[in-house]
Amino acid sequence: MRNNVAGAKHHRLIYLLSVAQRRVQRWMAARPESEVTPAQAGLLFILGRRDGVLMGEAGAALDMGPAGISGLVDRTVAAKLVERRADREDGRAFRIWLTPKGRTVLAQAKAGAAEINAVLTEGFTAAEIDIVARWLTSIQDKFPRRSD
Repeated sequence: MRNNVAGAKHHRLIYLLSVAQRRVQRWMAARPESEVTPAQAGLLFILGRRDGVLMGEAGAALDMGPAGISGLVDRTVAAKLVERRADREDGRAFRIWLTPKGRTVLAQAKAGAAEINAVLTEGFTAAEIDIVARWLTSIQDKFPRRSD
């Protein structure tokens, strides 16, 4: 189902998507109550659903490669939000665990995410947001992550 209709409006989707992403990231980072970066919040959300995930699993969930997730975990460990521990079955693998401080910051991040989602969805119907979410999700299928 492609939009090949002659005279179809050109929305400059690449530009709009890029600018929107940057503005939301800057807005989130500038909030005084924000103790974590959006990437760190994403890691905390993953651990909030399943503590003790393998670093590779966390990286895949965040669409990051090994170097990216390693750096993110390093920064999040330095902030005392998570701990990295060797896996019991595979000494080469590491699992990530929330710290007590990480659990507190996770709760704050969840509240912040709810507020941001309210701002993002303001003025749109639930059906419109469903379409936007479906479109954004479809991008992941249309442009899958390359295996490096």
